[in-house]
Amino acid sequence: MRRATTVLVTAMLTTGGMAALAPPAAASEIVPRDLTITVTGLGPEKRTCRIDADLYVPAGVTSQRPAPALLATNGFGGTKDDQAALAQGFGEHGYVTLSYTGLGFVDGDNCPITLDDREHDGAAAAQLVRFLGGDPSISAVDDVTEEPVRIDQVVREDGRSGVRHDPQVGMTGGSYGGQVQFATAGFEKAARAGRLDAIVPLITWNDLSYSLAPENSRLPQGTARSGSVSSSGTGVFKYQWAALFTSVGVLNGAQDLQALLADPARFTAYFQQAANAENCANFEPEVCRALGEVAAVGYPSPASIEYLRSNSVASYMRDVRVPTLIGQGQADTLFNLQESVATYTALERQGTPVSLMWQSWGHSSSTPKPGELDMRHPAQSLQGRAALAWFDHYVRDRGPRPPQGFAYYRDWVYEATGGDITKAYATARSYPVGTERTYHLSGSSVAGADGSLVGSRTQVVPSVSAYSGAAPIGPNYTETSALDQTGPVTDPPGTAIRFATPALTRAVDVVGSPRLTVQLDAPSVRATQAGGPAGQLVVYAKVYDIAPDGKTVELPNRLISPVRVTDVTRPITVELPAIVHRFAPGHRLAVVLAGGDLAYRGSTVPQPVTLTTGPGRNQQLTVPVVG
Repeated sequence: MRRATTVLVTAMLTTGGMAALAPPAAASEIVPRDLTITVTGLGPEKRTCRIDADLYVPAGVTSQRPAPALLATNGFGGTKDDQAALAQGFGEHGYVTLSYTGLGFVDGDNCPITLDDREHDGAAAAQLVRFLGGDPSISAVDDVTEEPVRIDQVVREDGRSGVRHDPQVGMTGGSYGGQVQFATAGFEKAARAGRLDAIVPLITWNDLSYSLAPENSRLPQGTARSGSVSSSGTGVFKYQWAALFTSVGVLNGAQDLQALLADPARFTAYFQQAANAENCANFEPEVCRALGEVAAVGYPSPASIEYLRSNSVASYMRDVRVPTLIGQGQADTLFNLQESVATYTALERQGTPVSLMWQSWGHSSSTPKPGELDMRHPAQSLQGRAALAWFDHYVRDRGPRPPQGFAYYRDWVYEATGGDITKAYATARSYPVGTERTYHLSGSSVAGADGSLVGSRTQVVPSVSAYSGAAPIGPNYTETSALDQTGPVTDPPGTAIRFATPALTRAVDVVGSPRLTVQLDAPSVRATQAGGPAGQLVVYAKVYDIAPDGKTVELPNRLISPVRVTDVTRPITVELPAIVHRFAPGHRLAVVLAGGDLAYRGSTVPQPVTLTTGPGRNQQLTVPVVG
């Protein structure tokens, strides 16, 4: 039986839709060879871990006719089986695949989950790369025959690279299986080996401290386009996603999980208990310490932020020099599009070959559109063809250099073309795209109505809008992590303020991150903010699409931008979530500021806030518009 933590809602969290279930074995399919590979010397502890792996060798591939290779591993809570469709699909294109279960998810092995760090996860994968390169020092045993295994069916590049046991090899995988590719590339570069030839990471993070505790008003240069989402401030804890990742396996199913998410007191007690547990639910102790700390005080300490950041490509970006094709999900409230912007921008600036795709699917909705991604038949899907072209050129040394740039899925084009996935994707030479359009926050000429977004400062009507947070968690609702993306978004009276455009006369296509600059007034917070994060203002910013009936409200892909304001006496600029969304004619575009959200943990005390429009107040929304 798997460890408790490895059964975390596998269908949602493993590959995020990357690999469909493999069909029943056919005569032409590759029969994998079940291996146990021992990796040694991991991390400062010099751990020895057993890797459970399957080796897929296509028919006709031999030591006399070797082939290129792919290395792939699971998303969080998954196993090597999750890559079976990928291995079969790329095997039909001549790739040997080694699919393995990541550290901490192997039954009978005591190695803990180390959050895809370089010293453990990256080092282990680097040894598997050497195994594919025929290194006899890597111990591998066939689980059926109990005979030792040495690879000689993979093309070697030792003569060209001057590095021993250097195979033609790329890596791919999603989510947790995406970040490990960066860890492997970074480890190989730091070791001056560079055996890894190309990577295709999907729906993964740039900075895990941002993923789990985002702070969107103190990004470097104010934007992920700086090449970083590593805020200098303390973020707002994304407690539902953290609970989903770390607790499902030790609870009694989804019903108990829902109860945990709905009850802050139970949540706090659970993670405080986990922090004191001897085995920390099979995580490294730092993980449970961080979660217990957040459960107790409501936010992560600088030490926890640094720990999470150290397990992220953000901390070793300069060592990632292998060609990288990034796929990030528009439907993803765990690892949002801004994380991919940061990684893409940093890699592009340092000269690493890189391309970025914003796909329809992600952790929040894990099923690709028909024709978008099919790893079992990669040549029959848009993203599969892109991955093949990437690996064929950079790993196999065949075919033209694939285009580097930016591609993004547009749902309104997909619907208008009857599901033509090729037409649904737009392409550009790089990110960002389009031009910026500025709206100014204004009062309304109608008493009791929403505030307005107007095109000129001369149109601004002086006004004062007020709201207050009511509880540490909620009552405003946007989502329940990956468990529910269907309920209507809600802002109870008095908990949010909204500013909206008039009904649009033509469509407005937004691609990228809007930015909101506001000066807020919060006298009670002004008196407590010097004491640190507990006394600082927590705000949730979001963009709504309001239908002509005025009642139907869409929050594009359920994405919001939490902010912890360190000084309420100064204006703040919030980078709102990156989206690809058409605001149709007759609809209204609105920006909302709220005092709470059920997916996050905010302030423990009510925080009354006002926003004043008029002379001397630069309250504005800037929106990236295409077309």
